[in-house]
Amino acid sequence: MITILIALIIIVLVTVFSVQNASPVIITFIYWKFQASLAIVVFLSVLAGALVGIIGMAARRLRRSSKKEIKEGEENLTREVGRSEK
Repeated sequence: MITILIALIIIVLVTVFSVQNASPVIITFIYWKFQASLAIVVFLSVLAGALVGIIGMAARRLRRSSKKEIKEGEENLTREVGRSEK
């Protein structure tokens, strides 16, 4: 519940900031240059940051679950080997 509340607060703050700063800006990246609204630039930056965070969290959870599965598999194998030796 707290995560949803924090996400909603961030969304509201970004929205208010974007609406108040809607003037056009020139974006330059290497040889690429274009003009866009500052609101769009801010929104896309926040969106990109959120996606990177979500991908990072998903990768971390996947790594944890795979390590847990490997550990459980090793424990099961050890138990089976111990039973067969008796």
